[in-house]
Amino acid sequence: MTVACSGGNCFARALRACAVALAATALVACHGRNIPPPGTVVLTLGDTSGDFPSYQVTLDSIVLTQADGTQAAVWLTPELVDLAKLTDFSELVGAPAVTSGTYTSATLTVDYTAAAIYFNKAGHAQLCNAVGPTGAALLVQTLTINFDPANPLVITAGKSTRAALDFDLAASNSVNTAVTPCVATVHPFATMRPAPVDGTVLRSRGLLVLTQPSSNDFIMNTRPLFDLVSIGFGALTVNITPQTYFNVNGVTYTGVDGLDGIQVQGINVPIAAYGTLGDLSGITPTFNATSVYAGTSLESPLEDHIQGVIASRTGNSIVVEGAFLLERTGIAQFADTATVTVGSNTVVSQDGVAATGLSTASLSVGQQLDIGGQATLSTAGALSMDATAGQVRMTPTQIFGTLNSATPGTASLAAETFGSFAFTDFNFSGTNVGGASANPADYILNTGSMDLSATAPGTLLQVNGFVTPFGTAPPNFNATSTVDGTATQQRLVIEWPAGVTAPFTSSSAAGQVVNLSNTALGAVHFIRTGPQELDLKSLPASPLITTTGADQANLQLAIGSVTLSTHITMYSTAAAFATAIGTTFNGTNKLYRLVAVGQFNSATNTFVASGITLAME
Repeated sequence: MTVACSGGNCFARALRACAVALAATALVACHGRNIPPPGTVVLTLGDTSGDFPSYQVTLDSIVLTQADGTQAAVWLTPELVDLAKLTDFSELVGAPAVTSGTYTSATLTVDYTAAAIYFNKAGHAQLCNAVGPTGAALLVQTLTINFDPANPLVITAGKSTRAALDFDLAASNSVNTAVTPCVATVHPFATMRPAPVDGTVLRSRGLLVLTQPSSNDFIMNTRPLFDLVSIGFGALTVNITPQTYFNVNGVTYTGVDGLDGIQVQGINVPIAAYGTLGDLSGITPTFNATSVYAGTSLESPLEDHIQGVIASRTGNSIVVEGAFLLERTGIAQFADTATVTVGSNTVVSQDGVAATGLSTASLSVGQQLDIGGQATLSTAGALSMDATAGQVRMTPTQIFGTLNSATPGTASLAAETFGSFAFTDFNFSGTNVGGASANPADYILNTGSMDLSATAPGTLLQVNGFVTPFGTAPPNFNATSTVDGTATQQRLVIEWPAGVTAPFTSSSAAGQVVNLSNTALGAVHFIRTGPQELDLKSLPASPLITTTGADQANLQLAIGSVTLSTHITMYSTAAAFATAIGTTFNGTNKLYRLVAVGQFNSATNTFVASGITLAME
């Protein structure tokens, strides 16, 4: 059965709502007459990341509960998730139908038994042992998230409602890299809340149902993450424009031609769309796509895929740093490096650009890739791939670095990271004309129509774009966008290893000020901007952490711990959050970690936060 609504026919969604309710042992029966009609939960998944190139766990289930105990499962099939891959964009993991009503909490079951947690230290991905707060091995963890009573999750019959689930890796983990292997002490922490339709960039992955060229859209059944088995987690209508980019089996299109390209692939072809949420007024939500990938450009039962960044190249041999492997069987693995062989028959494309004439000569050091081919994992754990008959997608690359100088159309950057990795282990031999090496300390950007000449030297920048083809630099990089580091999502993190009962010198609806002189304070107390850390103790005073100036309709404020009977509680206003702080930290409960996400204003010594997490022991 295809879970899709056409016009007023939503019978399939109604059946799914009944099946979901039964699976969650709901208190009402689907055979009764008084069952509320279904609405749709548009479930998005993201993370507030720490320094993890890969963080793999299994998400077993998500169950919503109403005040009277009525339950609805929105997730019952255990799915592998790499939470670290949800940093640059969130995932629209499903749009299932559930019984309409007011839901007051959500319960998550997360399995850490086979967790694979990699920490980024000095440019290397290190596999860590995951343990709980007592030092014992982690197994299955259950988290109950209570919605703010003033902002519950209301599912309306015949309509769609977004629920945003975010795993806070920065609040959940304390990593000790002084031992080998490193040890990640995990206090699982996640937040979930009803969220408005905003500019959040999402990926929606699934299976094609049908194309509708007359209305410039197509319908897909969502199938989350790395799942290669499920038939779908609810239907989604994907809108396109004349500028929407398509990549289907390595062939690129734009606009309605892309609909023709995916239509000939047939029903149930794997497909993924990147973009933003659209109209949620109906039971089938809509999605506005900027790019679409289908067939072998996304995944295939005939080939494996490796994602990572090129660390070096010798001839047709490429070393990929931070290699995430998705096998054709659906099994996911991660390796610090992988060796990939390309050739003259390798199909090369550049995401977002319907370009022709690309070849393996376009692949240079620092470029982010998605590679399809035949992977091999040796008994010693070495990962390699033969992509000579495969496909390479050049995906947008993100660089952080400080500006040396700039003139209109060009700039010199002291590059620090490519993707999430430091360049210190990269080998740039052969990247420049004549076989010379690019110099990361003087990395030349082609900024096109962007003029950075008014930007002060020494400014930290986030630059997005694509690396210049191998052997043709300088310039080394073609920038499509540049952002001042202070305008990116910054992260304030403070840790008290043994916990602290009185973490603040002041707390009110106007904000919180942390007592940085408390003897319980640990070594972690910084503001992270890209690869750079600012020690809070280097500031003139402890900064005010405030939500004033943030979007008040989209705050994400939470207090709790997996070890508490109430678990995690969400708050949607600064006033309610401040009241909860006053009643929670009354001399007994201990704060373990504080994480705030937003922007730091050095001139006013304030951190304007859209999200604040207080994780207790």
